[in-house]
Amino acid sequence: MTGRVVVEADGGSRGNPGPAGYGAVVKDAKTGAVLLERHEFLGVATNNVAEYSGLVAGLKAAAETGASTVDIRMDSKLVVEQMSGRWKIKHAALQPLAAEARALAGRFDRVSYQWIPRAENSHADRLANVAMDGGTGRPTPAAAPAGATEPGRAPLTGWTGARGTPTRLLLLRHGQTEMSVDRRYSGRGDVPLTERGREQAAASAKRLAGRPGLIGEDGGAVPIIASPLTRTKQTAQAAADALGGRVETHPGLIETDFGDWEGLTFSEAAEHDPELHRRWLSDPSCAPPGGESFDAVHARVRQARDELIEAHAGRTILLVSHVTPIKTLLRLGLDAGPSLLFRLHLDLASLSTVEFYPDGNASVRLVNDTSHLS
Repeated sequence: MTGRVVVEADGGSRGNPGPAGYGAVVKDAKTGAVLLERHEFLGVATNNVAEYSGLVAGLKAAAETGASTVDIRMDSKLVVEQMSGRWKIKHAALQPLAAEARALAGRFDRVSYQWIPRAENSHADRLANVAMDGGTGRPTPAAAPAGATEPGRAPLTGWTGARGTPTRLLLLRHGQTEMSVDRRYSGRGDVPLTERGREQAAASAKRLAGRPGLIGEDGGAVPIIASPLTRTKQTAQAAADALGGRVETHPGLIETDFGDWEGLTFSEAAEHDPELHRRWLSDPSCAPPGGESFDAVHARVRQARDELIEAHAGRTILLVSHVTPIKTLLRLGLDAGPSLLFRLHLDLASLSTVEFYPDGNASVRLVNDTSHLS
């Protein structure tokens, strides 16, 4: 028996929804010793269902140790914020899991929730992947014949076979900055728009204001969510002014951290670190010195996408971000490999569109549209 434990939990879905599993580990809060581990394959489920299932399993395991205090650590911001009472739980599939988690938490003297980066949740992540790799547990339902409608399921959409109402992401890249004029690596450096960049933002806003469906039935604008950097917030604010909305930010939409290459041109970075730069161009797990790999960006943006779709399911959302996160969202929509990052060109202030369906299907509708800038 121990008085205080730490529960690290994680869940994943390969397809969202797709083959899913969770992992949870209970550790002694003082020594860090592993007390219990849990993992299970869930069949076909969404990423957020898997995350909540990991939390429930972790709380049950913590109860087995006789703990009175539980510190929950997860890399799902959505679960942490919802269980902390700061975000509403809108999705019907998550409500019973959240209720079960609350009931379990009520048996302890104290339960706290803390968000941690994915890298600090590697133990639970490994267990979740063990569960998904094993592929045992509840069976995956057989696919329905093309054109069929299963009881309780949405009808097929178009020739793709996608089901349900998609969440449509309008992806707007920020306008010009001094860094982009000189074609320099511009990641976390917080540079503002140039005068030309402000003109591009205004032209983008005018284009969006004339687009049908961006004003909701209640007269309010669609959600407008930007990276927390100045150049994206300025671009997003121009759209908000035109649409009558307000700008929110999400850290998952921030640009790649280019580390020591920040502010350098392609040639300068290649000269500074020739071998590393060559490897970086072909290996998405390779990071610039002191920076972030494209694999890390992909995981971060994927989680941001899942959180935003959960919060705004079935709606249109305007996301104002940077070249790499936008390419990553299009890559997720196309189910493409990392080479897309180097083969796809996106202009400043360009507009792209991708839709994600509840059944895991996706459709890229528009890429790099700059007609509003001409």
